[in-house]
Amino acid sequence: MQNQMNNLSGYLSLILLYLTVGASAVFAQTREQCDSIVDKAVEYTYNKEYEKSLELLERSRALAQNHHWYKQEYNAVFNMGLTYYFMLDYAEAMDLYLESYNIAVKELEPKDEISALNNIANVYMRQKLYPKALEYYTKAFETAKENKVEKRMGIPLMNIGMIYNKLNKPVKARPYLVESLQYMKKYDDSISAQVLIAENDMLLGNTAKARMASFTMLKKYPELYKYDLNTYLWQVIAESYLKDKDYTNAEAYARKVIKASKDEEVSRDNYEILAKVYAATHSYDKALVAKDSVISLNTKITELTNGRLFENNRVKFELQNYRNEVANKEEKIRVERITFISSLVALIAAVIILVLVFRHKSLKAEQLRNQAALSLEMEKNLNLQLEKQITDALLEQEHLKDAVEERSRKLSAKALYLSDRNEVIEEIVEYLSKKPRYAADRTLSAYVRSLKDNLRTDNEYSSFFTHFEEVNHGFLTRLKKQYPTLNANDLRFVAYLKMNLTIKEIASILNITIVACKKRKERLATKMELTKEIDLFDHISVL
Repeated sequence: MQNQMNNLSGYLSLILLYLTVGASAVFAQTREQCDSIVDKAVEYTYNKEYEKSLELLERSRALAQNHHWYKQEYNAVFNMGLTYYFMLDYAEAMDLYLESYNIAVKELEPKDEISALNNIANVYMRQKLYPKALEYYTKAFETAKENKVEKRMGIPLMNIGMIYNKLNKPVKARPYLVESLQYMKKYDDSISAQVLIAENDMLLGNTAKARMASFTMLKKYPELYKYDLNTYLWQVIAESYLKDKDYTNAEAYARKVIKASKDEEVSRDNYEILAKVYAATHSYDKALVAKDSVISLNTKITELTNGRLFENNRVKFELQNYRNEVANKEEKIRVERITFISSLVALIAAVIILVLVFRHKSLKAEQLRNQAALSLEMEKNLNLQLEKQITDALLEQEHLKDAVEERSRKLSAKALYLSDRNEVIEEIVEYLSKKPRYAADRTLSAYVRSLKDNLRTDNEYSSFFTHFEEVNHGFLTRLKKQYPTLNANDLRFVAYLKMNLTIKEIASILNITIVACKKRKERLATKMELTKEIDLFDHISVL
């Protein structure tokens, strides 16, 4: 019978191990997997495969929310906003950036909050809502400054300068751009600031300086071409030549921008430069052609915007279908998980029942064998055992009562001894402190400090705590379990109250004033979440 029970227990262990490993394999998810999904989605975004990107980001977002992975949820929502920004759906981008900002404020670090603020400002800037953009760039900088995130201070300052450049307020833009350059140089990220400073020089009328800086950067930084900053500098050069009335070079660089740029708005701005060049050189036919190109590009930009809105609506529709599919899959997984757990519980219950049945049969057989032999002996000894048990119980109860009373007397005597001793020491210290000639004596002052330090010792408290717990049957242990936030000083204070000592006596033992002792009692009641109607002593008396 015992061998059968051992075999059954071993079989149960193997089943549990198999099911546990199986469950882990089916339901395990990791933060790294969530991060890799976001990384792949970002690749799709930069390749303009927006639908694929949004599907992956939605999947990552749901996974992060289910596991309360706030950093992963922030990354998914933030990059969804970035994707809609590239899709020119600024309303959707704004909602997602605000959501990522709220996650950062509640759960993450200031640097994540700053990134969200900066991108909210980018949306406003793209919509030419410059006052709102300035508000959020400023908030991003102030947040970085307040939290000493120096690495994130340069970009919002640079963007504030860029907006003032766009508003043709170069004098106001200059200090922001110069300050941003100082921060960004520390982290090898100053190219954009240098480009904007060159533009600022051109707007201020320092055309030769702007051109020289632009030519230098075009030679020095090949990465300008990677981020299309080369066309930005060529436009600065074209506008500087236009200001200097060097129409030939102004025309050449404007055409260079038009040829290289894939951005219709940039091409339109440079056709405006050509129109000004031709008007200044009295080439009115060419000026009209340039103006026609501006009008044509404006029409194209409008058509592209409308087309993108249609495409965005299609992507949103597809994304909603994907969300529905994900919800259906999650529901299916939930049902499978419930079925799995139910089957596991049923199997465990069945095995436990079998084990209990076998054990019950074994115990019953053993009881039947012993019952006949023990029944007569039990009858003979039953009365004697009962009498002995009653006598022993009464003696033990009397002994425990005497022990409790003895320990209570010792504990009270100990506490009162401490109280009297502290009062004597305090009187001596007060007397010596009021005598100037004793205060000037360094040796005597050292003894006075020693007396103050020894008003209460850890050994005495340890002995007191041990006696108290023995007398009160683990009262402080139960109290600590019920109120885990209580510290050692709190427990000591409660112990003195339990002993029915007065506030004055407790203040003397703890070497504090009576007012401080009363305040400590109030704070303790607050810590234990007692209402004003419940007295602290009454409460601990019934624990």
